[in-house]
Amino acid sequence: MVTGFEPGDLTGRRYILANTAARELLRINADEGLLLSAVRDPVVLETVDKALFDEVDAEGDYETTGAQSKSLKVRGRFLGFARDGSRLALITLHDETEGRRMERTRVDFLANASHELRTPLASLSGFIETLRGHARDDADARDKFLGIMQAQADRMARLIADLTSLSRIELDEHIAPRGVVDLGMLVGEVVEAAAPLGAQRRVKLDWKPCGRDTQPVLVRGERDQIVQVAQNLIDNAVKYSPDGAAVRIEIQAGLSDLAAAAGPEGLPRLSLVAPDPSQETYAAFRVSDLGPGIARQNLPRLSERFYRVDGQKTGARSGTGLGLAIVKHIMNRHRGGLVVASAEGEGSTFTAYFPLAATPDGVVKAS
Repeated sequence: MVTGFEPGDLTGRRYILANTAARELLRINADEGLLLSAVRDPVVLETVDKALFDEVDAEGDYETTGAQSKSLKVRGRFLGFARDGSRLALITLHDETEGRRMERTRVDFLANASHELRTPLASLSGFIETLRGHARDDADARDKFLGIMQAQADRMARLIADLTSLSRIELDEHIAPRGVVDLGMLVGEVVEAAAPLGAQRRVKLDWKPCGRDTQPVLVRGERDQIVQVAQNLIDNAVKYSPDGAAVRIEIQAGLSDLAAAAGPEGLPRLSLVAPDPSQETYAAFRVSDLGPGIARQNLPRLSERFYRVDGQKTGARSGTGLGLAIVKHIMNRHRGGLVVASAEGEGSTFTAYFPLAATPDGVVKAS
């Protein structure tokens, strides 16, 4: 509820009552105060003034800022006059984030799917036409083309799976997960599952567990999504490491956001996801490789959908280009951070850090 005095006098607008949801959204602590101390968005202020002074129902769209933005519908209604003669209005903020995200997700999914599937579908169509034509009785050509067609079909399956996963994550991105996960145990399981891939590529997985022999490293999160983060970062490191190299995997706990985001000295570093400022304590999961590295100018685009730097678009190292986009949205949903440190010829280090979970007695578990 808002009260106001004269049109144009923004310092006269005061909120005199706010429910719990409004207090959490606008981070209001005082029982009442200046409206400008709670919100400065011009759409909200204009809606307030229309309700207060034009005495009409008004509405507008309000987008909050921060790592997890929200889409809100603002509505104002004139209530009359208080005993001291000041005007009263009721302001409501309706969260429409989920509906708008769903609409954007549908549009993005159709656009991305139609664009990315066009090439493999055209390739399949061409090979089918060839096999039905002059290569019909050529056994060698038939086997070769069928192998390529299988690879293209597998690529389409991976694309659809990754697009579906990304769309599902984006829908829930504004909802913080409430589960608790033992990060050390989870990463250990992912490392064990990645061992055959490492052996196949002759890459050693140098896993340095944290807390496994003492106490668990408990973080707030959804287990399946954190598994996706660990799998993507470890698989990428193995994929781009040279034969005989080692991929270093480690966890550090009890860190501030600045300490968690710190990377190897001497390498260009960029934060792809950063949590809103808070007093949280974090656990950092780091994966370092000795691969070709990434040029500084390519770092900002790493988490874009389908973006792959030169040399990663074809051959044995080709992928869907969605892995880091998925990691980015998962980390944003988990109110954590994602940092990359890399330079050409010097390898790469990716760091994903998660808020530590408090135990029932209020003590944060860290080693």
